[in-house]
Amino acid sequence: MSANLETVVVLAAGEGTRMKSATPKVLHEVAGRSLVGHVLNAVSALAPKQVRVVVGAGREAVEEHLREVAPNVTTVFQERRGGTGHATQLALAGTDISGTILILAGDTPMLTGESLKQLLATHHEGGFTASVLTAEHPDPTGYGRIVRGDDGSLLRIVEERDADDFVKEIYEVNSGVYAFDAKKLAGAIGKLTNDNSQGELYLTDVIEILRNEGGTIAAALIEDFIEILGVNDRVQLAESAALLRDRINEGFMRAGVTIVDPTTTWIDATAEIANDVTIFPGTAILGSSKIATGAVIGPRTTLESCKVFEGANIVESNCFEATIGASANVGPYSYLRKGTVLGTGAKAGAFVEIKNAKVGDGSKVPHLSYVGDATIGEGSNIGAATIFVNYDGIDKHHTTIGDHVRIGSDSMLVAPVSIGDGAYTAAGSVITEDVPAGAMGVARGKQRNVLGWVMRKRSGTKSAIAAEAAEKRDEKKG
Repeated sequence: MSANLETVVVLAAGEGTRMKSATPKVLHEVAGRSLVGHVLNAVSALAPKQVRVVVGAGREAVEEHLREVAPNVTTVFQERRGGTGHATQLALAGTDISGTILILAGDTPMLTGESLKQLLATHHEGGFTASVLTAEHPDPTGYGRIVRGDDGSLLRIVEERDADDFVKEIYEVNSGVYAFDAKKLAGAIGKLTNDNSQGELYLTDVIEILRNEGGTIAAALIEDFIEILGVNDRVQLAESAALLRDRINEGFMRAGVTIVDPTTTWIDATAEIANDVTIFPGTAILGSSKIATGAVIGPRTTLESCKVFEGANIVESNCFEATIGASANVGPYSYLRKGTVLGTGAKAGAFVEIKNAKVGDGSKVPHLSYVGDATIGEGSNIGAATIFVNYDGIDKHHTTIGDHVRIGSDSMLVAPVSIGDGAYTAAGSVITEDVPAGAMGVARGKQRNVLGWVMRKRSGTKSAIAAEAAEKRDEKKG
């Protein structure tokens, strides 16, 4: 369908003043991609020979972003915003474009590659000079209206500001997506005038110019108008995010993923989820996260660019760039930071934070602990309230725990330090030296009881009165 598609032009130079943001409009994100990123993703399904993006407001930021997400695109700078026609003139300047050219806006994140393929199929099969993707919108306010002739052919596109009351009653609107015969477009684009309410060059006026020159024009109506929805302010950004959420969730559910409450589950378009995964309410799966079959996620869990293996269970936790092994358990209230790797059957329990650490197969950090810059072997257990003391105020240091180690509760492991295979540490120890394999590390002051201290130091308090009464009872027993 897109065999003759030589060039795609994405118009992304708008100021986006209604966003009221220092961030260029096309860089605002929904469902894991920028607005222009979604458009370029849809375009990628067509495999065009070249993509040219017209940039303007926030040029440097937009170009930097494009180098990251689409390094093969060419950018064209529109210093003075003179309308869509002017932007297209700049995109065509100094080029010898032939075949078919596709032009679309950079702020329509709902647009799909499938709809673009359908437009190109209509354009090529009918041998049209130009084809416009259209939709019937229940509230067409703000959109250019499609004016058809008695035979149903496209006569012209009338912008909202230039429309009379009769035209404003038309519900079929322009999507801003066009397919042109490139040579015919190049001849017509120079004939545009700015004789309109905005004083700009409208690309839509090319349609009437081509028709008057004998060209044939198609209006390709799509069924789902939400695909053409643009984003001009924060309200529309949120609306698009919700629509994308619903589309993404439906796709995963039809592919065999259980999403208990789709309205509170947010999954980025860039995430990958296998069948037979279960996702509970209040969960966000973001970035490049990959979740294998049988995993159970949530409720109230955030995964960002994490890799989750088969059968893992993550509940009420936040995980960022972490790897969670098969049948591992995380949470509740765990915080897995970048570089965390949990082995098969490992556990990061309640109120546990792990950073840049590998927890071996079957090892457990059950609760109330911090593990940073560490390697923990297989089958080891880290007692409650254990702290891996990894930072000396200047540098980070590593702790190594062997296989089948038992770390007593409330231990402080002051890195760099190593605990050998099968070793133990006594509860409450501050371990500053290596513990050999099979040894018990004990590092705490010997307890002593100072008799009568409370009555001497805190006479008259409830504690002192209780202590005095207990002492008298002991004397009677004696």
